[in-house]
Amino acid sequence: MRDYDEITAFLGEWGPFQKIVFFLLSLSVFPNGFCGMSIVFVGDVPEHRCFVPGNLNLSEAWMNRTIPLEQAKGKLQYSKCRRYRLDVIRNLSEIFPDPDSANISEVEQEPCLDGWVYSKDQYISTIVSEWDLVCENDWKGPFSMSVFFLGVLAGSFISGQLSDRFGRKVILFATMALQTGFSMIQAFSPNWEIFCFLNFLVGLGQISNYVAAFVLGLEVLGKSVRIMYCTLGVGISFAFGYMLLPLAAFFIRSWWALLLALSVPGPFYIPLWWLIPESPRWLLTNGRVQEAEAILRHMAKKNGVTPPATLFSDAELEDMKSKSSLSHAIIHLVKTCNIRIITIINLLVWLIMAIGYFGLSLSTPNLHGDDYLNCFFMAVIEVPAYVASWVLLQRFSRRFSLSGAFFLGGVVLFFVQLIPSNLSVLATLLVMIGKFGTTIAFAIVYVYSSELFPTVVRNMGVGVSCMACRFGAIISPYIFYLGVHHEFLPFIVMGCLTVFSAILVLFLPETVNIRLPETIDQMQSIKGFGCRSNHRICDHLYKNETTRETFVMICKKEENYTNPVAIYSSGEMES
Repeated sequence: MRDYDEITAFLGEWGPFQKIVFFLLSLSVFPNGFCGMSIVFVGDVPEHRCFVPGNLNLSEAWMNRTIPLEQAKGKLQYSKCRRYRLDVIRNLSEIFPDPDSANISEVEQEPCLDGWVYSKDQYISTIVSEWDLVCENDWKGPFSMSVFFLGVLAGSFISGQLSDRFGRKVILFATMALQTGFSMIQAFSPNWEIFCFLNFLVGLGQISNYVAAFVLGLEVLGKSVRIMYCTLGVGISFAFGYMLLPLAAFFIRSWWALLLALSVPGPFYIPLWWLIPESPRWLLTNGRVQEAEAILRHMAKKNGVTPPATLFSDAELEDMKSKSSLSHAIIHLVKTCNIRIITIINLLVWLIMAIGYFGLSLSTPNLHGDDYLNCFFMAVIEVPAYVASWVLLQRFSRRFSLSGAFFLGGVVLFFVQLIPSNLSVLATLLVMIGKFGTTIAFAIVYVYSSELFPTVVRNMGVGVSCMACRFGAIISPYIFYLGVHHEFLPFIVMGCLTVFSAILVLFLPETVNIRLPETIDQMQSIKGFGCRSNHRICDHLYKNETTRETFVMICKKEENYTNPVAIYSSGEMES
C-alpha cells in the first residue's frame, strides 16, 4: 500500500511550484518576527522620577533637591519612586535659601503622589509612560508581555484543532487577519486593561498563523525539502521580520504609532490567497478527493510533468482515511516507563529553551549600548543560527547537536558578569553568542522531538511540548525583570537552566538515520533510567529455544505483535 509521499512522487521534490509555495509560506511568517517582539520597545521603561508641582514657589536649587539619591547598579542616581515630603521641603526653603545649609537627608520621604516625569530622550511615549506602569505598578510591564504569550498558549491549544476542522489555508489567512486587525485596534487602546486583552488576541492570532503555515508547508513540500523549510524558510523569514522591528522603532518613537505602522504590511498578504494551495493531504483525509486531485494536477502542470491517469486507488484512499482517524489519548504519553521519561525530558527542555530564547530576546533594554542596535544584532544572529541548525540536522547527531547548542548558549552567559563595565561591547557579544546557541536549539528541537515520538502520538507529543514552550515564554519576562534586583541575575539564571537542559538531552536516544517508530512499543530505549523496551523482551523470548515456539504461537493467536509484555504476563507463557 503506497503512502501519500509515494503517490505524489511523480511531482518531484523541488519543482517550480514547490519553490513558489516555499517562498510564499516563508513570507507569511515575516510579520511574526516584528509582531512578537514589538513589546521590547512598546513596553520599555524610560528614565523617570517623581513629578514635583510647579506651584510650590521653590527655587531651582531646591527643586533639584526634592528627589533623594539612592544607590542602584553600583552608582548614585535619583530615586524613581520616592521624593522628600514637599510640605517639609517648602518650609525648609523659606528658612534656608541655600539647600546645602539644611540637612535634607533627614527629611521624611513619600511616594510619588503627583505622578511621574518621564525622559523624552529615547521615546515620545511607551505603554509604561502612558499608564504609569512603574514603582508599585511595575509588575504590569512584564505582565503585559506575559499576556501576549498567554494568547500564544491559547492559540497552541486551538490552532491545530481548527486547521484539522476547517483546513490549513483557511486558518492561515483567518489568523493573519486576526493578528493584523487586532494590532491596528491595539494602537487605540484607551487603558492598560484593554491593551492587555488585545495583546492576548494578537498572540492567539500570531501562533495560529505560524502553526498553520508550518503544517501546510510540511504537507505540501517533499521530504527532502521539509528540514530546509523548517529552518532556512520559516526561521530566516522570522529573523528578517525581527530585523525590521528596531529599524521601524528607531524612526517611530511613540508606542501607538509603532503598532499602527507594524500592522500596515498585513493587507498586502491578501493576494496570496490565490497563490497558496490548500493541503491535498488534508483534503484527502476529509473526503474531498476531487479538490485534492485538481490541486495535484495543477502542481504537475506547473512543474512540467505528466500525472498518471489515476492518482489514487480506492484502497489507498481508505488507508489514508483510516490512518488519520486513529486517535490516542494524552495518557499514552506517560503509558510506559520509556515514553514517560522521554515526555518529561522533552517538556523540561522545551520549557527551558523558551525561557532562554525569549528571555534573551526581551532583555535588550538590559544590555549596554544602543537599544536599537542591540535589538538588530539579536535578530541578525538568528540568520547564521538557522543556517547552522540546517547543516547540523543534515550531517550530525541530533542529540549531540542539540546538547552542544544548549551548552554553548548557557556557558557564555556565566561570563557576562565577569566583564568590566568599560568593556560593555564584549558583554553584549557574549549575550549574542548565547542567543546564537539558543536559536540553534530552537530550530533543532522541533525536528528532534518529532522523531522521538512514534507516529500514533507524534502530533500530540510535539503539541504538548509546544505548550511547555509557551509556559516558558510566559515566565520569560519575569526572568529578565530580575535585572531590577541584580544586573546580571537574569543571565546567571538563564545560563544555569540552559546548561541543565544540555545535560538532560544527553539521556535521550539518537534518531538520525533510524527508522521513525510507528507505535509506542517501537520507541528506542531511554538511557540511564532502567526502562526495558518491549523489543528487548521480545528478542529474549524469541532467542530462547524453550519459549520460541510458544511465543510465536501465542502472537499469532492473539494478533498482538506489538505488545509481547502483555502476552508474557498473560500466564500462557508459563507452560
